[in-house]
Amino acid sequence: MTIAITGGYVVPVEGEPIDGGTVLIEDGRIVAVGPAGSVEVPDGATVVDADGSWVLPGFVEAHGHLGVHEEAEGWAGQDTNEMTDPIGARMRALDAINPADLGFADALSGGVTTAVIKPGSGNPIGGQTVAVKCWGRTVDEMLMREPVSVKSALGENPKRVYGDQKKVPSTRQGVTAVIRDALIKAQDYKAKRAEAQSDGKPFDRDETCEVLVRVLDGELPWCQHAHRADDIATAIRLSEEFGYKLILNHGTEAHLIADVVAEKQIPVIIGPLFTTRSKVELRHRSLRNPGILARAGIELAITTDHPVVPIHFLVHQATLAVKEGLDSDVALRSITINPARIMGLDDRVGALKPGLDADVVIWSGDPLDVMSRALRVFVQGREVYTFSEELGEGVVADPYYRES
Repeated sequence: MTIAITGGYVVPVEGEPIDGGTVLIEDGRIVAVGPAGSVEVPDGATVVDADGSWVLPGFVEAHGHLGVHEEAEGWAGQDTNEMTDPIGARMRALDAINPADLGFADALSGGVTTAVIKPGSGNPIGGQTVAVKCWGRTVDEMLMREPVSVKSALGENPKRVYGDQKKVPSTRQGVTAVIRDALIKAQDYKAKRAEAQSDGKPFDRDETCEVLVRVLDGELPWCQHAHRADDIATAIRLSEEFGYKLILNHGTEAHLIADVVAEKQIPVIIGPLFTTRSKVELRHRSLRNPGILARAGIELAITTDHPVVPIHFLVHQATLAVKEGLDSDVALRSITINPARIMGLDDRVGALKPGLDADVVIWSGDPLDVMSRALRVFVQGREVYTFSEELGEGVVADPYYRES
């Protein structure tokens, strides 16, 4: 199927905006983006008139719990943390996602078409993360990439969870020791596996170690939950000890050591930003922090940590960060190409350019204006969300309905 979105103010993100531009879509992929006269619209194409509207790539949520922490479900829909094993590298968020979670519809209403879903922060090592589209019948149909990274946590959460159980770890020392022990075990496992393979001998697989070896080998980045500056320093220390790729998640106090983080070229997924200071780690939470990190030269993504902040407020966090000093272009990149690049998804999403998935959102105006709304949302070239003026609300396409 060929679709031409014409006449809108096209913001490719990577490239200058195009007034009256055209985005041409074929078979779920973008094939051309440019001024109207430069893009030939084939006969028979479905033409979508975007005159007077803004056209952008779908937003990318780099850190959330859609489908694993379901809204309005209480205990029954809470599958974020397997808090019975501090070393959960073998756990997969993929196995707990419910596509019927109300949050997916909210995501579309806020222009979010891709989400990296992660286990929670109750364990020192929480499990494997997954990237999905925000519309579909089953998570297998929504799947973009799995695993994307491994989630780990430092600080208050894991020490509280296991301290309450009177188990290791109950201190920051213990949390770090548990992580270090697991990685050393994985190093030993890798050596023994290589020896067995060389000798042609059978070898009992350990799924936890298999995953951690992929981290040590640089195949999977390490998404480190860390708020306080001292925990961020520990995260850096561990990553340099074992040589894995570190991505800081939350980074509430990263601005206090921004020069260190920037020098080591560590990306930061910052947020959630619309929260109270509910614990000690959040005492320095501020909408000024994204601007400080960006000006220090740190690659930045903004997160809602849904459902901590509802996912459709992702763009509003970016807007208010602009109010507090973040450059507006950087703000837009922090919810599009930056999270895509940080999480290794920029070959699929994050911008409007040929070859990428046709995840396109038509907005009533500048999305950084809080009065703008997503009018039409396309995921891989299929229109899955439309704002109905008549109803005064958005309508999500039924993923279970298939035309015969």
